[in-house]
Amino acid sequence: MILIADGGSTKADWILLDKTGEQVFKTRTVGLNPEILSSELLKSRIQENQDLTSCKDNVTNVFFYGAGCGTEKNTLLLKSVFESFFVNAKVDVKEDTFAAVYAVTTKPGIVCILGTGSNSCYFDGEKVDVRIPSLGYILMDEASGNYFGKKLIRDYYYHKMPKDIAAKFETQFNLEADTIKRNIYKEQNPNAFLAQFAEFIFKNERNVYFNKVLTKGIKEFFENRIIPFKESGQVPVHFVGSIAYFAQDIIKDVAHYYLVELGDIIRRPIDGLITYHRNQLKLEKI
Repeated sequence: MILIADGGSTKADWILLDKTGEQVFKTRTVGLNPEILSSELLKSRIQENQDLTSCKDNVTNVFFYGAGCGTEKNTLLLKSVFESFFVNAKVDVKEDTFAAVYAVTTKPGIVCILGTGSNSCYFDGEKVDVRIPSLGYILMDEASGNYFGKKLIRDYYYHKMPKDIAAKFETQFNLEADTIKRNIYKEQNPNAFLAQFAEFIFKNERNVYFNKVLTKGIKEFFENRIIPFKESGQVPVHFVGSIAYFAQDIIKDVAHYYLVELGDIIRRPIDGLITYHRNQLKLEKI
């Protein structure tokens, strides 16, 4: 049986396929980002899922596409964790940009991720080229959930957030300084903690302030993660992730501003990954 996973910092979606490509189950774990989690914590998050525990000895292949898997060190760490759990499986770990590509296109294009974190790559129709390595939520991740979460918190504390919006913000989150600092500097998953604040934008009615925040962040992403690709004026630009999905109206406006052809925008790549791996199974049988 084949296990496919799309893993972010907040959550990871898993699909088990039998040898004919039929879906056995779909399940979800907490995020599995090896950049910010220890091997012990990664393993415990997998073990907590009953679906994965029940099938672990029968899995023959694990294909994991995840955030934080852009370096050899992190890839080997996660591969080792999976191999110790799925003892009979061949394990393949790739960066989440590969999942995004496989989910949206088979033709040349620029593929972007806007979720808890953000990233981009160029796909020439055969190979995925991540030309700008991601340095994570502190230095990069423009237009991501954690980027917008940080922006909202800063605006609230600097009194730049409109008063009526700030009053509503206070009712939906614990904004005590000690709580925020503890979660950012001492707890696990600081990027996911920050990203939860971005939900405030999308769970409330859009207004001038929200649109200004979104436009600024998405323009920064285009300027740093899309326009530097020399192919940006020649191929479509696709987006994957919850932030991209809920902010697609702003993305369309910004793409028009930069004269960029917009491709597909999807929320979750897991369904596209199923199609990709089913096609791979068919090719193996030919």
